[in-house]
Amino acid sequence: MNNGKRAEIFRRLKAANPSPTTELEYASIFQLLIAVILSAQATDRSVNLATRKFFPAHGTPEGLLALGVEGLSDHIKTIGLYKTKASNVIRTCQVLVDHHHSEVPDDREALESLPGVGRKTANVVLNTAFGHPTIAVDTHIFRVANRTRIAPGRNVVDVEKKLLRVIPKEFLLDAHHWLILHGRYICVARKPKCPQCGIADLCEYKEKTPAN
Repeated sequence: MNNGKRAEIFRRLKAANPSPTTELEYASIFQLLIAVILSAQATDRSVNLATRKFFPAHGTPEGLLALGVEGLSDHIKTIGLYKTKASNVIRTCQVLVDHHHSEVPDDREALESLPGVGRKTANVVLNTAFGHPTIAVDTHIFRVANRTRIAPGRNVVDVEKKLLRVIPKEFLLDAHHWLILHGRYICVARKPKCPQCGIADLCEYKEKTPAN
């Protein structure tokens, strides 16, 4: 795919959604971090349903530490891997209190040192909370990047690096959200909604879903 085609794809995505953002619900950078940790292998909807129950009263590091692992586990039992996630969240809260004055660090290395925080989670927080031009490649973005041929790659790190290299700078800040939403609602895994896609004529996927 040439750069002119890529630029037009992002122009159209921007025109359709000028101010994209995460579908996770949060009222602080800390709450965003926790929601992203909980969202691994879970839907944003399931995370939102759970966090609505405890964020209002326990939406700070100190508040979650007061809940403890068992208390938090009770609130997130509907989320996959909830026992491991509860443990990681409580440990992360302790690190934030002990080493970061209860603030989420604006630094990749510090973020990735937190329990339950990997490269993808760090990228989401850096992009959404701190405005870094990063791309958190999940299954949706990986699929869209490869299927459309915007930035094909064999693994998520390959795709991330290629996206950062080929996306025009003017679109880089919001590209993460445009791509994830496109993959979540249009370029879905089993039967992509090509007839409804605003970039179908630019996409290089050879097995497009035909119109009925």
